[in-house]
Amino acid sequence: MTIFTHIMVGSNDKEKSKAFYDAALTPLGIKNMGTFGDTGTLLYGAEQPEFWVTSPRDGNTATHANGGTIGFIAPSRKAVDEFHTGGVANGGTCEGEPGPRDFSPTAYAAYMRDPDGNKICAYCMKAE
Repeated sequence: MTIFTHIMVGSNDKEKSKAFYDAALTPLGIKNMGTFGDTGTLLYGAEQPEFWVTSPRDGNTATHANGGTIGFIAPSRKAVDEFHTGGVANGGTCEGEPGPRDFSPTAYAAYMRDPDGNKICAYCMKAE
């Protein structure tokens, strides 16, 4: 069961965001599900659109949260690696190389910022 209807981040260039998120999220099994109405909001999900990327409705510049991070579930450590490689190759910046995390014996993760500065990560909690 999910607890959100969706999570949304702002973008100042949806074409750059599309290239970044398509490359970063595909290895995690998260699909580009098209756009929403006439807003051009990008929709991503596995079975339904749960992660949205849009321009701010107020017309101001999109900014990111300080201290905010959105974490995606990865099906494998290889998917975490591909998430990071694909994202960085498409305008993202590294905020933490793929690798083990010390808070759990099975945690494996990677962190980066999207082209607009939103911080995202992918975690695999499976022992491999």
